[in-house]
Amino acid sequence: MSQAVIGVLDMQGDVREHLSAIEMSGGRAISIKLPHSLKEIDGLIIPGGESTTISKLMAIYGFFDAINLFILNGGAVYGTCAGTILLAKNIVGNGLPTLGLLDMQVERNAYGRQVDSFEEEIRIKEMDQDPFRAVFIRAPIIRETGPDVSIMASLNGYPVMVRKDDILATTFHPELSSDSRVHKYFIKMAKGVG
Repeated sequence: MSQAVIGVLDMQGDVREHLSAIEMSGGRAISIKLPHSLKEIDGLIIPGGESTTISKLMAIYGFFDAINLFILNGGAVYGTCAGTILLAKNIVGNGLPTLGLLDMQVERNAYGRQVDSFEEEIRIKEMDQDPFRAVFIRAPIIRETGPDVSIMASLNGYPVMVRKDDILATTFHPELSSDSRVHKYFIKMAKGVG
């Protein structure tokens, strides 16, 4: 089977860290700066960063329609932290334009500011039972999910990793961990084998 090509949306945020994590996980990583580059990849990661900035840049460069078309054509999408916010249908108290691909309500920066960042061991369904050390930085909280959204991991009663078909989202930053299981999982999704 050929190597999966995973793009990282290069607007702002943890782009380099994701590119490195993809390569270390057995995928081929490329930076995505313009929508036409989506034709070159199997999966797209929307990284953590500043969700308002990323949303504005996505609108300017025409990524909203392009990403929806990418999914319709069989592409997989994974959002981390700010990327999760941009995948949600509903953001608490905010009219930020999003892709609206996951039926869930998200609250931005719900754990507090940068100084309130933390790490926590979580257990992820569909992975071996070893805990995953998740890094949370100004993380959103997923307040509610619709019936078609599968919860893969939770923390303190709130989902922190969810999936619907070929769309994956985490409120934590696996690219900041030495554990490559989440990126490997997404690479399999992008190749249609996970």
